[in-house]
Amino acid sequence: MKVSVIDIKGKETGRQVELSDSIFAIEPNDHAIYLDVKQYLANQRQGTHKAKQRAEITGSTRKIKKQKGTGTARAGSIKSGVFRGGGRIFGPTPRDYSFKLNKGQKRLARKSVLSQKMAEGNLHIVEDFSFDAPKTKNFIDVLKSLGLDNKKSLFVLGGSNNNVYLSSRNFKGSEVVTNSELNTYKILHANSVVVLESSLEGIEETLSK
Repeated sequence: MKVSVIDIKGKETGRQVELSDSIFAIEPNDHAIYLDVKQYLANQRQGTHKAKQRAEITGSTRKIKKQKGTGTARAGSIKSGVFRGGGRIFGPTPRDYSFKLNKGQKRLARKSVLSQKMAEGNLHIVEDFSFDAPKTKNFIDVLKSLGLDNKKSLFVLGGSNNNVYLSSRNFKGSEVVTNSELNTYKILHANSVVVLESSLEGIEETLSK
């Protein structure tokens, strides 16, 4: 498919780029998207949660009352989870939440969300740009020109560009990544995706394997 290239003022440059239909125009696979997002979020979890169990509580081990004749349930230790201050019954323990997901499945998920954004008209191809110095105002001007100042947006660069990255860092509604850092969650989380021309080759090379 052919898509028009716009500049940072939001105006058409008169040029078009050819995008691969196998990446930007496929039938989205919702299950692949779900699995990839689930894995991404699971990998963010530290898994360091911990509650003391009965054996880890400091306290007396004596039997707190006689076995029979009290009219209540038998109880052998003050550290039991049924008493206040006792151990937590089946409490959380440190664990690793990460799980394996095939590379083909992850590629399918990324292609699916890119195709979704393209079909919705929320993926824009912008010619490469840079700033002379890091300045938040310059980045906000770009967002306003593209009509993205009130939307969550994701900018995909072809390579590291320190001035653009630093200019965007104070703006919470937008994120700047390189094509190698692109993932399903970030694409899905953004209302609009702005892809710079120089990043297209890297995206297509990675997702066409």
